[in-house]
Amino acid sequence: MTVTSKFTIESTEYEVIDLPEVAGDDLVRLPYIHRVLLENVLRTAGSDAPRAASAILGWPATGTSELEIPFLPNRVLMHDTTCGPALVDIAGMRSSLAEAGGNPALLNPVVRVDVSTDHSVAVDFFGGSGSLRKNMTREFERNGERYRFMKWATNTLADFHVHPPGTGIMHTLNLERLATVVSTIQKDGRSWLAPDTLIGTDSHTPMINGIGILAWGVGGLEAESVFFGMPVALRVPDVVGVRLTRSLRDGVLATDLALAVTHILRKIDLQDKYVEFFGAGVSTLTAGDRCVVANMTPEFGGNSGYFPIDQSTLTYLRATGRTEEQIDLVEKYSRRIGIWFDPEASPTYTNVVDIDLSTVEPSLAGPTRPQDRIAVSASAAAIAPLKKPGARNGGSGEPNDGAVAIAAITSCTNTSDPRLVIAAGLLARNSRAFGLRPPQWVKTSLAPGSPTAERYLRRSGLLEDLEALGFGIVGFGCTTCIGNSGPLTPQVSSAIVERNILPVAVLSGNRNFPGRVHPELEAGFLASPPMVIAFALAGTVDIDILSDVIGISDTGTEVRLSMIWPSSAEIDEVLALASSPGDFMPAYDDAEASRAWHDLDAPTTTVFPWEESSTYIRRPPFAGFGKGSLLGTYSATPLIVLGDDITTDHISPAGAISAQSETGRYLVERGESPTDLNVHASRRGNWESMVRGLFTNRAVRNLLGDDLPPGATIHWPSQRIVPLWTAADQYAADSRSVVIVAGERYGMGSSRDWAAKGASLLGARAVLAVSFERIHRSNLIGMGILPMRLPAGCGPEVLKLTAGDLIEIIAESGLIEPRCPINVTVKRSGGGVISFAAIAAIETSAEVEILKAGGILPLILREVLARSAPADSSCLLSWRS
Repeated sequence: MTVTSKFTIESTEYEVIDLPEVAGDDLVRLPYIHRVLLENVLRTAGSDAPRAASAILGWPATGTSELEIPFLPNRVLMHDTTCGPALVDIAGMRSSLAEAGGNPALLNPVVRVDVSTDHSVAVDFFGGSGSLRKNMTREFERNGERYRFMKWATNTLADFHVHPPGTGIMHTLNLERLATVVSTIQKDGRSWLAPDTLIGTDSHTPMINGIGILAWGVGGLEAESVFFGMPVALRVPDVVGVRLTRSLRDGVLATDLALAVTHILRKIDLQDKYVEFFGAGVSTLTAGDRCVVANMTPEFGGNSGYFPIDQSTLTYLRATGRTEEQIDLVEKYSRRIGIWFDPEASPTYTNVVDIDLSTVEPSLAGPTRPQDRIAVSASAAAIAPLKKPGARNGGSGEPNDGAVAIAAITSCTNTSDPRLVIAAGLLARNSRAFGLRPPQWVKTSLAPGSPTAERYLRRSGLLEDLEALGFGIVGFGCTTCIGNSGPLTPQVSSAIVERNILPVAVLSGNRNFPGRVHPELEAGFLASPPMVIAFALAGTVDIDILSDVIGISDTGTEVRLSMIWPSSAEIDEVLALASSPGDFMPAYDDAEASRAWHDLDAPTTTVFPWEESSTYIRRPPFAGFGKGSLLGTYSATPLIVLGDDITTDHISPAGAISAQSETGRYLVERGESPTDLNVHASRRGNWESMVRGLFTNRAVRNLLGDDLPPGATIHWPSQRIVPLWTAADQYAADSRSVVIVAGERYGMGSSRDWAAKGASLLGARAVLAVSFERIHRSNLIGMGILPMRLPAGCGPEVLKLTAGDLIEIIAESGLIEPRCPINVTVKRSGGGVISFAAIAAIETSAEVEILKAGGILPLILREVLARSAPADSSCLLSWRS
């Protein structure tokens, strides 16, 4: 069998993996995802390539597999608040290596790493001139120490690239600037062509699936292993095919489709499964439409939301300023190796879901979960159950129940598609013509994912219309979507305290969990950018936005949504006039040339110079050689017991730090100002800060006792209610093991590895849950913690654990293997015993080895220490071969 072939494009000869030759007639049976994986293992897996390729080629026979394959992506993508913890780990490991007599310079990436600086900018200023400049100034004031640490990494780590504040959101940056779709690779003196592939330390990394690039989100720990040459180990994935038919109706936007897909797919068990879209309906969608859908992959529960390469991919590359040579290369290579999309093809899938695009209607999602799609007219009914007893309404000019506290056009999800931003601008223009403006209590903001947005909005004249309604640009970053929404308006804050109203956020983001957007907001709706403005104008969600009056014009006319909503033809006409491929590279070049970033001083030493006084960067206790495996037979105390849908936001908050919180008191005691403690996400380099914030989200309920405050537990020996970290320290001092117990979908949401690092610092040896989200499950294993799936009928609501119960677990190192049963016995404090078999939530033999090593970081360190190599060599771990 010939694996490689010569392929010439424009007189340049390339080596390629010849998939048609390798797979023959079976290639068309493979999902496109598997075709990309097949190319990857044949090119990167060395002596393991024949076995891994055979596993993939045999998959269509059953549509599922237990066989494992390696996957080594071309590059890694991170953002500043996942990059920060990873860099602290690397800095800590370099210190540990030096102390052990090893060469710290050996710990160096062997793949390209790109880092966006997008997760820190907050909406401190809005609605007025200069908001963007003022917010950027505050960002550097708050985060200068973190940014200098990131610059240290660029000074000392190979092929490590930081894109400074103002260069946009990581997924938009990836789409518009970094992605090649097909990569040119120099290897052994030869030029190779290969599909562009990556992993990213953000759960929305699959957004790039929209232009045919295979990628998914991982935790920072898994990304660190890839830095140093360890491939991602996975089972040949189950792939759910989503067959799209017909086309979207006029007036239905990409956001509406994404919310519909999320609603439909979340009803299916997609745990550890990949999703691929196929069918004739795919060809009716633009790349912008596809990317909005793919961005919602973690919300619908999959690992990917893959759209194969086709003409829409090429159109997008051309629109974003890629060269004609690169576009030609993408098309010819994709057709040559069989990864070009055929709308008539029907590959083999694990199972198939059908969606008729013509049935999609304008939608919202909420008010507490992104999968809860509702018609846009149903917002009032949706918030009714959340209204608080005893709430009092004020006058007509005051915020009442359902008041829109925050209206934010934010997030890569929707602002990466210029068509949606143009639609919002047109609605603003039409509203302005009637003299409409949001009520003063609404905090408005526009934070595009790309610096290019300012150029096309200004060219179209729509930026002025948006600014007139308070939707001026406040930053080029995640802002409100990640919880950096800044303070609420005084009117809303007063109404919450004095009248107990239920305020609501409306945003064009991807998540609306209680407390995520703002600690005081428990309700939120996801909406398209123009719909965000519509609700801002109304000032409330306690209406039927389709039929009720949303404002009164200057002449006294009652204005309804139909009077200001732009038509599809109008949107497309303005978009065509406003767009220019020549905008993209100059916009990013200007943003990269940040003077504030350039002027930051940073160390250049191989080993990072830790400062004991720092409240941002602290050497973590887990970035060393470790204490060995946590596996074994033991009796453990339940430290915290949780219900369903506990997100990583619940576990490790990202938003503002209150001066009255455990974290706030810790920081103030160390000299920080109680009026500006920044956000939890900015403190992820300080483990002492982060451990105090665990499970403090106001929506968290510890089921070990009635009315336990968030972040607290019952310390059984003393019978005292104490913060979790205090109880954990006391149990550790007494050599008592602890575990965490939870319900369905534990760890859903963001990829943040701090949710697992926090569990490690609390001393958890295992987490027992009814089900896990994939990335958090992987992160737990990365910290050496055993995730176990509880059997049916043994969830927290049935077990009814108390703080005095003991959970006996038999998980000996020699007995652990993927998906093996583990005997568990619950011994009641008052007498009585319950026994059952849990299932080890382990997917691969590589994960078993990580658990036996006590975590991924000790495994990496031991491998590096064992090597003898020159000081200027990169660390290429043995897993790569």
